[in-house]
Amino acid sequence: KHKLLFSITRIRKIVAFVQPRYCSNVARTTANSRETPAPAEKFKSRISSGPTFQDFIKGVSVNKTSVEKSEYHDQHTYFSEAMDMGNFRKVYFETYGCQMNVNDTEIAWSILQKKGYQRTLELSQADVVLLVTCSIREKAEQTIWNRLQQLTAMKKKRLKSQSPMKIGILGCMAERLKTEVLEREKLVDILAGPDAYRDLPRLLAVADGGQQASNVLLSLEETYADIMPVHHAPQGYSAYVSIMRGCDNMCTYCIVPFTRGRERSRPVGSVLEEVRMLSDQGVKEVTLLGQNVNSYRDTSQQQFCGTELTQLSRGFKTIYRTKLGGLRFSDLLDHVSRIDPDMRIRFTSPHPKDFPDEVLQLIAERKNICKQIHLPAQSGSSEILKAMRRGYTRETYLDLVKNIRTIIPEVSLSSDFISGFCGETEEDHQQTLSLIREVGYNVGFLFAYSMRKKTQAFHRLQDDVPAEVKQRRLEECISVFREEAARVNGALIGSTQLVLVEGQSKRSADELCGRTDGNTKVIFPKEGFNTAPINVGDYVLVKVGFDSLIKFFLTTFFHYFPSQLLIMC
Repeated sequence: KHKLLFSITRIRKIVAFVQPRYCSNVARTTANSRETPAPAEKFKSRISSGPTFQDFIKGVSVNKTSVEKSEYHDQHTYFSEAMDMGNFRKVYFETYGCQMNVNDTEIAWSILQKKGYQRTLELSQADVVLLVTCSIREKAEQTIWNRLQQLTAMKKKRLKSQSPMKIGILGCMAERLKTEVLEREKLVDILAGPDAYRDLPRLLAVADGGQQASNVLLSLEETYADIMPVHHAPQGYSAYVSIMRGCDNMCTYCIVPFTRGRERSRPVGSVLEEVRMLSDQGVKEVTLLGQNVNSYRDTSQQQFCGTELTQLSRGFKTIYRTKLGGLRFSDLLDHVSRIDPDMRIRFTSPHPKDFPDEVLQLIAERKNICKQIHLPAQSGSSEILKAMRRGYTRETYLDLVKNIRTIIPEVSLSSDFISGFCGETEEDHQQTLSLIREVGYNVGFLFAYSMRKKTQAFHRLQDDVPAEVKQRRLEECISVFREEAARVNGALIGSTQLVLVEGQSKRSADELCGRTDGNTKVIFPKEGFNTAPINVGDYVLVKVGFDSLIKFFLTTFFHYFPSQLLIMC
């Protein structure tokens, strides 16, 4: 009995803390309202006169006048404007995982900066520590748990004369684990999912009051289109621009649809405004970002909502119905590439299904769209691809590779592969090795399979490949990948490449490093150019020699096989 009463009390406390987004006098009725039911009846009447579920399904435009005239509003009435201000408190960010998380960090910082927070690069000076997390693999999550233990110990040692340190989890791990993160040893003060960054100031204000605060609601609309990220690109020569969020593909192994939500695209005008701003700042390279970047489809304006069907790569299919209307990825790529002819344009991470000929032809025609395509295969076995629900066979994928190389002869290809997926046999593994040899990629991202909760694989399939077999197959894939990449990149010896300088080589202060149009890293001496001193962000012509190629492999190859990179679809 006592345990039951305790549980009920605890639940009542939680319910009292979770405030509705639209607050009203009706929502704050007390127990005495049972005697005077008028407000409740008024509330029921307002609900009955509002839009129905069918209205949302049909996409019918709802008249918002009645809502706007009601007592509801979009502010938390229990907060004054001053309560969620930062008051010059210092925020420290740690970012894990994919480049989308780096972009999320820039968005979160833009929001907090406007509220009076300051950013620090010194953990010891931080009043707020925010970890932007990755949840794609178990090892990535374990890294975060370990880091939280360290930060909690630091928080306890903090001088009493200083303001208490607040620790927050942002991004995919916050979305996936939710309650577990809040309750596990009380390591976290705030939790914010990928679609809740606008709510960070309020969450931090609640945490200042001594309570844990959480918002992990996914959105069907949030793209942060009106928030200009605060870019922290290395030396300012390159930047990432998010153009869409979420994913509809529902590959059986992938957690992204459950942590990032459904696909929605940022309006083209917002994207172009950010790219123009970056061009004005002297940025020389922009990478367009999305979980499925080339499925971009802007339907934000009426003139974009036509009846034209989405075009897929030949022979590819999806689990969802073909989508209608909207400005497509080829339209956006066309507009972006026209802003600054001297600015390189890249994009990641695409899905092979979204490469109709018009996209490939545009890449071939525009000099500033890099001739480099990421083409995630994931497996070389048609049976495993079917189990992964990728929407193509081995043969279809190879036909696409052939078509790409026909339209863009000088193209550089990269890919993702997963070793040891559910049900993978030795024959399936050998087919993956043969696909790697047949295609010949410049760069690869290879991983051993890690089952994630919520995915279809977790509910429908069995993780039946032993860990040691996964690791052995992964090492074999890496070995073959290295051999083929050495052969493909070796073809560059003797050629002259336009290289965008990224900075000093890690191996020597006398050398610089940069990337070619095909995204191959080149290391070259500072001396030897009959020009003014070379700076980061400059374009230089470099003749690739054998020494440069050896240095490239010695300094960068292991960079392509880290244990905690995000598998992007």
